[in-house]
Amino acid sequence: MFKTGQWIPGIIMSELLQKDGKHLLLGNEAIVRGLLEAGTGFASTYPGTPSSEIGNILEGISADAGMYFEFSTNEKVAMETSAAAASSGLRSFVFMKHVGLNVAADPMMTLAYSGVTGGMLILSADDPSAHSSQNEQDNRYYSLLGLLPMVEPSTPAEAKDMVLEAYAISEETTLPVIYRTTTRVNHARGVVEFGDRTEPKSKGHFNKDVVRFVNIPAHARINRKRLLELYAKAKELSEESPLNFVDGSGDVGIITSGVSYTYVKEFVKGASILKLGFTNPLPEKKIADFVRGKKQIIVVEELEPFLEDQVLRICAQNSINVPVYGKRSGHLPYAWEFNPNTLEGISDLVDVARFRESMPASQVKLPSRPPTLCAGCPHRGMYAATKKAVGGRDVIYCSDIGCYTLGVAPPFQAADFIICMGGGAGAAGGFAQATDQQPIAFMGDSTFFHAGIPPMVNALFNNHKIVMVILDNRTTAMTGHQPNPGTGREFGGIKTEPLDIEKLVRGVGVKFVKTVNPYDVPGATKVMKEALEFDGVAVVISKCPCPLELKKHKMLETKRCEVDQDKCIQCHICLKTIACPALVKRDDRVEVDPTQCIGCGMCGSVCPRGAIEVRR
Repeated sequence: MFKTGQWIPGIIMSELLQKDGKHLLLGNEAIVRGLLEAGTGFASTYPGTPSSEIGNILEGISADAGMYFEFSTNEKVAMETSAAAASSGLRSFVFMKHVGLNVAADPMMTLAYSGVTGGMLILSADDPSAHSSQNEQDNRYYSLLGLLPMVEPSTPAEAKDMVLEAYAISEETTLPVIYRTTTRVNHARGVVEFGDRTEPKSKGHFNKDVVRFVNIPAHARINRKRLLELYAKAKELSEESPLNFVDGSGDVGIITSGVSYTYVKEFVKGASILKLGFTNPLPEKKIADFVRGKKQIIVVEELEPFLEDQVLRICAQNSINVPVYGKRSGHLPYAWEFNPNTLEGISDLVDVARFRESMPASQVKLPSRPPTLCAGCPHRGMYAATKKAVGGRDVIYCSDIGCYTLGVAPPFQAADFIICMGGGAGAAGGFAQATDQQPIAFMGDSTFFHAGIPPMVNALFNNHKIVMVILDNRTTAMTGHQPNPGTGREFGGIKTEPLDIEKLVRGVGVKFVKTVNPYDVPGATKVMKEALEFDGVAVVISKCPCPLELKKHKMLETKRCEVDQDKCIQCHICLKTIACPALVKRDDRVEVDPTQCIGCGMCGSVCPRGAIEVRR
C-alpha cells in the first residue's frame, strides 16, 4: 500500500488548517476550507474530476481536522454513508462529478423524503464542455426532480462561504442541499479570506423514527407531503437569502448564476444584475419584482435554459410583459461552457466590452498534443497482447471510464463502445447474446469495484460468453491516484488490507481466471488466446502498478531501454505494437528517448530480433 503524501500541486495541505489570513486557493481547496469552518464531521466520495482535489486534500488532513473521510466503493455507497451520518446528527458532505450523481440518484431521491437531522451537502461538480467526462449533463435538474434546495458558487471565495450558508439551509429545512459547482469554479484560483474553524462533531446518535426513515409505500405517501411542505419553506428562505442579490443598475436586467456571473460582471456595462446563488427553489417574488419595469431581460447561464424557462414562467404567471432573451431566443448557445467571447451573442441587447486576447489565436502556433497513455503504461502491453490474440476474429471492444479509454486511439483502436462506469462489461453480455461477434470488456481495478462486479455476475447468471480484462494498475489513476479496495486504505488512522481481485472473481464462480504481467506481451497474448477460446465467462487480470504512482512514491527503479542498432532490422514492430512515447523514429532508425523511458522492457518483449534491451 502506498503512503499518502502531504502535498498536492498548488498548496501545502497544512495551509488549509491555519486559523486566519487571506490565501490564494483553488476552488476545490476553498471548499475544503469551508468544510473546516463549518465543522463538517463526515465526508465521502468516489473520485471524479473536477471534484478530485477535494478528496486528495481530505485524505491528507481529515485526521488532523477531526473529520472522518472515506473513498467509497462508488457514488451510491458514498451517498448512503453520508446520509447515515447526517441522519445521526452530524454535518456530512458527499461529493462527486456530475455523472456520479446518476449513480447516487437512487438513494438521494428517497433521502429527500426522509430528510436528515444534521446538515448534509451533496456536491455535484458539473463539467460543461466535457473536459474530462463522457457528457456535459446539467445536474441542476436533479434539484427540481428531488425537490431539494440548491446553491451555486461563482468564485473560490464564494465556494468557501457558501458551504456555511448551505449547511444553514440544510439544517433549517432538514433536507440535503445540492451544492452545484462547475469546472471553472472548481479549478479557478482566487483570494479567500479564512474565518474561524468550528470543532466538528464526530459522533452522533440515530433516533429511530420508522415512519420517517423507512419509506415503505404507506410511509412514503406521508413523507411526500412532508417534503412538499419543507420545499415551500425553502422557497421562503430563498426569497430572503443573501445569496440572491441585485448588483448594478439600468433598464436592462440580467439574471445569472455560477461562473456566468463573473463574465457578466466583468464585461457587461450599464445593466442591472440579479445574481442568484440559491437557485432552487428560485426566489420567484424577487425575480418578478426585478423584471417589472425593465426594458428587457437577459438570462445568462451555461448548458440548459434552467433559469430562463422558470423566468419565462414567472413572467407569464405574473402577467409581466417584458421580453426575455437567452438560449430560447438564440442569443446564447446551449453547448459547452461560456467564455468572455460568448457574451458577444447579447451585444445587440446590451453594452458588452469586447474581450481582447493579448495575441490573436491565429498567431499562436503550438504543437498538437493529443491525450495518450503514458510511457511505460502497462495498459499498452495488454492492448498489444489482446490485438495479437484477436487476429482476424470479429470482436467488439467494450471499454470503460478511465486511463484505458485512451485505447481508442491508434494503433490499438480497442474501444468500440463506451457508456459509463462498468457499462463495458454489461454491454458485453448484451453483445454476446445479440450478435455472433466476440465481446471483450476492458475495465480498471477501481472501476471493477465500483460497478464491474454486478455485470460479471450477470454474465455468469445468463451464460454470456464474454472476456473481461481487468486492468489492475494498483490505483485509481486518471482522477489523481486515489486508493481503492484493491489497494487497501492507510490514512486517517485507518488501515485495511487490499482485496484480492483474483480471489474475488473465483469466489463468485468464474472458472477461467488468470493473472498476467502486461509487460510480458507474448505471455499475455497466450493467455488472451486461451480466454477467447473459453466457452463462458473468462476473466484476465492484467496486474502491474502505474509507473506514475511508483514514481510519485520514489519506488520506480532506475532502468532504461536501449536499441542495439546492429540487431535492429527496422521492422518497426515495436512502434506499431506498443507505440510508446519513449520510442522515437529518426529516419528509419528506432531510438529510445531516455527522458521518457522507464525501462519496463515492454517494447523489447515484442522485438523479433531481441534488439531492445533493458539496462540499469
